[in-house]
Amino acid sequence: MITRSLDKAKEAFRTRDVAASAAAHSAVAAERHTQTQGRYIKSVVYGGLDGIITTFAVVAGVAGAALSAGIVLILGFANLIADGISMAIGDYLSSKSEREYEAAERKREAWEVEHYPDGEKKELVEIYEAKGISRDDAESMVAIIAKNPKAWVDIMMVEELGIVGSDESPLGNALATFFSFAVFGFVPLLTYVVATFVPVLRANSFPVAAALTGATLFALGAVKVRITGKNWFFSGLETFVIGGITAAAAYGVGVLLGGLA
Repeated sequence: MITRSLDKAKEAFRTRDVAASAAAHSAVAAERHTQTQGRYIKSVVYGGLDGIITTFAVVAGVAGAALSAGIVLILGFANLIADGISMAIGDYLSSKSEREYEAAERKREAWEVEHYPDGEKKELVEIYEAKGISRDDAESMVAIIAKNPKAWVDIMMVEELGIVGSDESPLGNALATFFSFAVFGFVPLLTYVVATFVPVLRANSFPVAAALTGATLFALGAVKVRITGKNWFFSGLETFVIGGITAAAAYGVGVLLGGLA
């Protein structure tokens, strides 16, 4: 069992707390299921960001062209479903391709370790020498590693090919992307949906939708620090600004081309 809590180690590094780092490395690591729960956070965050930004761009473009709320809903939901499915399929295919490539390379490395171990040992010694390790030490390290074929293959995958194994599910990634895209992409449309039942909102649908979208963008950017490790406020602000630029561009296009509708 690994005696380290990765989350606590990251927090200790962020605050440069040496005592906390020592405590993190002496504590029993969190159970495996906590890693599973965070497995799809990348797909959730980036699917959500794409969903809310692209959908609000549609809303802003239609608002800039001064078209009806009905057009906003039609184009918004069309984007929500079509683009969400497209992103999910893309995520599935890319994740599946990565897994297949990883499996093929692992099979090749395992075959080489079994049938031509001397050549693989030589490669690994050269890799370690390139990192500044002396030849004698490199040969000693490789001799120890070679006693465990599975570990040997794992190390060759990383050191020779730069492939770090992943247990992510392509289908899981796709579903996480689609549902995140759909849920967060619905935020810019929420005000327009509610306005169909609450007439008082109709005159201010776009400003309210913009405010909700801005707040959600900031929140998503802040959550993104779980992946990037950046400061949550500046990450949220960065995401808010990027979304605002996208929306402003779409609104401007709507204003310029509104006469064609």
